[in-house]
Amino acid sequence: MCKIRTLFGAVVVIFLTACSEKQERQVEPIAVETETVSSDGHLNARTYVGVVEEESATSVSFTGSGTLTRVCVDEGKSIRAGQLIAEIDKTQARNMLSAAEAQMKQAKDALSRMQQLHDNGSLAEMKWVETQSRVEQAKAQLDLAKKSVADCSVYAPVSGIIGKNVMNAGETVLPSMPVASILNINSVKIVVSIPEKEIALITSNTATTISVEALGGRTFKGGTITKGVEADGLTHTYNIKIHLANTDHSLLPGMVCQVRVDGLKSSERMNVPITSIQKNAKGESFVWTIKEGKAHRTPVTTGRASGNRIAIEGGLNEGDQVVTEGYQKLSEGTEIKK
Repeated sequence: MCKIRTLFGAVVVIFLTACSEKQERQVEPIAVETETVSSDGHLNARTYVGVVEEESATSVSFTGSGTLTRVCVDEGKSIRAGQLIAEIDKTQARNMLSAAEAQMKQAKDALSRMQQLHDNGSLAEMKWVETQSRVEQAKAQLDLAKKSVADCSVYAPVSGIIGKNVMNAGETVLPSMPVASILNINSVKIVVSIPEKEIALITSNTATTISVEALGGRTFKGGTITKGVEADGLTHTYNIKIHLANTDHSLLPGMVCQVRVDGLKSSERMNVPITSIQKNAKGESFVWTIKEGKAHRTPVTTGRASGNRIAIEGGLNEGDQVVTEGYQKLSEGTEIKK
């Protein structure tokens, strides 16, 4: 009996010792790295894709129809106001001009002969008025014929760069059919599509930086912003246009660029590293936070990602300590050492 009691006592001692060692291992603090949640973060600057657009475009066309005989411009070339762009066949217009000149000569000759009779008082007043009217009609026809010849040539109304819709010699043009377009790129507009939930964050003075890959990553400081008032029916985005000086004409219509919009103020200001966001069995997001030296599972609502960080829309307060490294070993209530 004594031996049984001794054996039982030894077993109890061993069990208590094992439990004590296990308990000591459970309460050993875990080393982690943390970050203090702050409203200052990368989401104050957002990046979008934009496209360069000319400040304005002027279409050039003939007032009449005909066959192009000469085109004096090429796509992408500079042109000055008053410079010849193209000509159409002038044969018919010149024939009309020759006929009008002959009619005018005849009318003037008749007027000269009738003038002598009128001065002598031997010409009826009605006949004199009729002769004068024929001269006026001939003059009108001559002016019209001259204009028809002049209209066979079209000149640049403004200075700029020739766009891509240039017609070729031999093609037939109709009245008001564009032969070429002249683009004003002394200044340009950067067109950017902004999601409807973010358009209210942008003002006319919001700071922007434009980076153009086609120019070796060259950056430009954006100017005044104008916002569209109608959303795209499919994407629910609004277009904004960032006005930008382009004195060296390096920015060309159609170039794709990265647009960084700075200084946005929104409810998504708090953000944390994406890697600190965990998922539970239900697929819900949470982070590990430190309170009074212990780890706690804190559910969060995430927002927009930017780079390697993600916005927190709910669940955290400014100043909270979020675990960014070492969270793999944590469980609720684990003691933490930094």
